[in-house]
Amino acid sequence: MKKYLIQFKPFLVFIGTFFSAYIVLTLLYKLYLNGFAANDVDGATTIVSHNVEWLMQLFNCDILIQKSVLHPYFEVWYNKKYTIRIVEGCNAISVIILFISFIIAFSGKLKTTLLFIITGSILIYLLNVIRIAILTVLLFRFPEKEHILHGVLFPLIIYGLVFILWVFWVNKFSKYAK
Repeated sequence: MKKYLIQFKPFLVFIGTFFSAYIVLTLLYKLYLNGFAANDVDGATTIVSHNVEWLMQLFNCDILIQKSVLHPYFEVWYNKKYTIRIVEGCNAISVIILFISFIIAFSGKLKTTLLFIITGSILIYLLNVIRIAILTVLLFRFPEKEHILHGVLFPLIIYGLVFILWVFWVNKFSKYAK
């Protein structure tokens, strides 16, 4: 048994570090979310909603994003038609937590690790804002394609970026890079 623990030590350290970081960050995020009333929208989702509105206004879109009166989400009105809603799950925080947990598990030098976490999180955030803006336009034009757009294509894009960042990190900066 000891032989196997020694043999698989790097894998076990990775798994332990990854899950520890993921659990701690997720619990901190849940603690943050618990600070909001049941019908209130958290600050991260509010910022994402404002950034989506700003981005779409930059392209002269007829856009209005407003807090729902009855529910904890933002309503997105595109060309005067209610098109989508932005809920807590749309703010990409859970994706960023997953990204950070992996980088911590494969950490390198402290400064490089922190810079990569910050840069990668900003890239994920920006892609998410762009994703929501594009999704708004596409769902306005093709509402019947919601499943493929929202459920398949756009998750593939955001998780694809995370995967590319992970591969780049492991090959260039982690302690396991050659």
